[in-house]
Amino acid sequence: MKKTIVILTATRAEYGLLRPIIRTLSACTKFNVRVVVTGAHLSAEFGLTYKEIENDGIRIDRKIEILLSSDTSSAISKNMGLAMISFADYFADVVPDYLMVLGDRYETLAVCCAAMNARIPIIHLYGGETTQGAVDEAIRHAITKMSYLHLASTEEHRHRIIQLGENPSRVFNVGAVGIENALHTPLLSKAELEDSLHFSLGPEYALITFHPVTLEGFQAGVQVQSILKAIESFPNIKFIITKANADAGGRIINQLFEAYSLNHKNVKIFDSLGMLRYLSAIKYSSMVIGNSSSGLVEVPSFKVPTINIGDRQRGRIMAKSIINCEPNAEEIIRAINFARSSGFRKTLESVKNPYGDGNTTNKILKILEEKLLADKINLKKEFYDIDF
Repeated sequence: MKKTIVILTATRAEYGLLRPIIRTLSACTKFNVRVVVTGAHLSAEFGLTYKEIENDGIRIDRKIEILLSSDTSSAISKNMGLAMISFADYFADVVPDYLMVLGDRYETLAVCCAAMNARIPIIHLYGGETTQGAVDEAIRHAITKMSYLHLASTEEHRHRIIQLGENPSRVFNVGAVGIENALHTPLLSKAELEDSLHFSLGPEYALITFHPVTLEGFQAGVQVQSILKAIESFPNIKFIITKANADAGGRIINQLFEAYSLNHKNVKIFDSLGMLRYLSAIKYSSMVIGNSSSGLVEVPSFKVPTINIGDRQRGRIMAKSIINCEPNAEEIIRAINFARSSGFRKTLESVKNPYGDGNTTNKILKILEEKLLADKINLKKEFYDIDF
C-alpha cells in the first residue's frame, strides 16, 4: 500500500532544494507525494514563486495562505498562528502518513506543531546545523525534537542530532541536495543567462543575496547601507541582486536595494531567479556576496568565492573558498579585493565542498524505502508513545 508523504515548501530557496526530492519520490510507485505551498510562495511582493513549481510540471496539492503584509515580530507570530490553524485543517482532511520538511523557518515550525498534534511523523532534512546569528538556530533544533526521521547534510550534523537525544537508528548523513543541483543541473550558457535576465553581465559580475540577521534587531537597514557603500567603489563590476526572504527586516532590505538599483545601471534586482538561473548566475560570477546559506553550500562546488557578511551563518561548516567579513563597508571592500586577487583565486582550484558528493536524492529514497515501508512497525506508536 502506498504511503502518503506531504512535502512542505514556503520559499523559493527551499523549493529549489526540494525539487529533485519531489521528483524522485513522485516517480517511485511506493509513495504518494502531495506538495503543499505556503508562505512567501503565494505573495506577489516576493514574486509569486509558486508559479515556478507549476512551470516545473509539479502538481500543487494545496495552496495555504498565511503571510501578512508585514514582517514585524508580531506579524510573524500571527503568521505562525495562521499556519497552525490552516494546517490543522489540512492534516485532518488529508491524513497523510508523513510530513517532510526542510530547514528552519518559522512557518515550518508552526506546521510541524500541527503535524505533531495530529500524530503525523515528521521527516526533517538538515537538522543538526548551527547558525548562531539567527533565530533559525532555535527553530531548527525544535523541529529536530519533533521529528521522527532525520536526514543530515554532514557527518558532524548527524552527530549533533544524536547529541540532542535522537535515536541513532533514525539519523542519517545524506549530504546536501544543493550539491546535487549544482553538479547535475544542465545550466544556461552565459549568453542565454543574459537573454533571460535582460541584463548584460559584462566581463565581471557578482551575485548578491542578503537576508535579515534575526537576532540583531533592526540592523538590517544599516548593514545593507554598508553593502551599498562598498559596491559603490566597484563601478566596473555588474551586480545581480536577489531579494531577501520574508523574515523580520526583509522588506527594508528589499526597499534599499530597489532604490539603489534605480540609480545605478550596473545593478539589477530580481524577486527570484529560480534555481536554473540562480545556479547559472553563480557559475559565471566573479563572486557571491551576502549571507545566504547557498553561499556556503552550493557556491563552493563552482570554485567561486563567497563573501560571507556578518553573523547570520556563524557556526556553519565552511569550505576554504569562504571569505568572512564584518558588515561594514571597509571590511566588505577589503573582502571583494581579496576575492579578486590572483593568489586567492588560484587556491580555488583545490577547494573541496564539505557538504557531500551530489548523490543525495538516491540516498534519501533508499532510506525512506527501508524505514517507512515496513508495515509491521507502528511508527506513530513507536515514536509518539516513546519519545513524547
